Amino acid sequence: MANRFGMKLQNRLPNLAGVYPFSAPITTTNSVFYSYKKSKIVGKKRAFIPRRVVLGIGISVWSQFMSMAANVGGKSFMASASQKSAIEQVLKNVEWPEQFPFRDEDFQRFDESPDTLFYEMPRFVTHIDDQAIAALTKYYSEVLPPSNAPGVAILDMCSSWVSHYPAGYKQETIVGMGLNEEELKRNPVLTEYVVQDLNSNPKLPFGDNTFDVITNVVSVDYLTKPLDVFKEMSRILKPGGLAIMSFSNRCFFTKAISIWTSTGDADHVMIVGSYFHYAGGFEPPQAVDISPNPGRSDPMYIVYSRKIATA
Repeated sequence: MANRFGMKLQNRLPNLAGVYPFSAPITTTNSVFYSYKKSKIVGKKRAFIPRRVVLGIGISVWSQFMSMAANVGGKSFMASASQKSAIEQVLKNVEWPEQFPFRDEDFQRFDESPDTLFYEMPRFVTHIDDQAIAALTKYYSEVLPPSNAPGVAILDMCSSWVSHYPAGYKQETIVGMGLNEEELKRNPVLTEYVVQDLNSNPKLPFGDNTFDVITNVVSVDYLTKPLDVFKEMSRILKPGGLAIMSFSNRCFFTKAISIWTSTGDADHVMIVGSYFHYAGGFEPPQAVDISPNPGRSDPMYIVYSRKIATA
């Protein structure tokens, strides 16, 4: 049966300009962040705070844009086997609305200062815990082309000093694209890198049909022009090429887009899936829950798709 964007989520989402109640801990990758509840700096990594005010009418449309995600439930997300199954069903047989259901306001951020300033100082830290990293590396070991495969080219988008590929993984071409040159220089898997702010310039500086794989780790939630970026991804992937978006519930909260910080894990799966769908040129996206230790470590989700192979 088709997954219609139905009514259940309407009970979980507010009306326009309401506040989506945040019932699970926001986990930031900063050691210091603003608590909107108390309007002061809190020196912790985890805190219970309300979600941001929802911007624009996109979220109103979104209440008609989901059904399977609602089945995960509105309480604190402590993934069980059944919840994992629900996450992986979110993108099954989706009946997408004709038009992209979000407005520009849904891609605003609390901090609209230039991203080049925010990422000016290198951060030689990891943004998910060790168990989530291990789960992602294991997933990569199963889906990436074999190491040193002839002619393989990979783009690690929104890259930094580490890509979480399997130990010793090599290809003739592995390009890192990110915002901090010092971090990119330290990444041992990269054969080359490009410093570029995708939110100011989503045009990717590569030829058509260049890459076999594109990866993006815990950064899709920062894209303010996601359709432009995903259209470019489709352009530069080889026919049949694989795009892997991985994410958790951790973020730089002030830099994540409004529609992301106003919704939950299953919603995020649908949001990323919508990017693939509306960008065009991709097969129907699929979701995988690779969370390694539900409720006791960072959750980890994959939304992936392949560029449609031409005849």
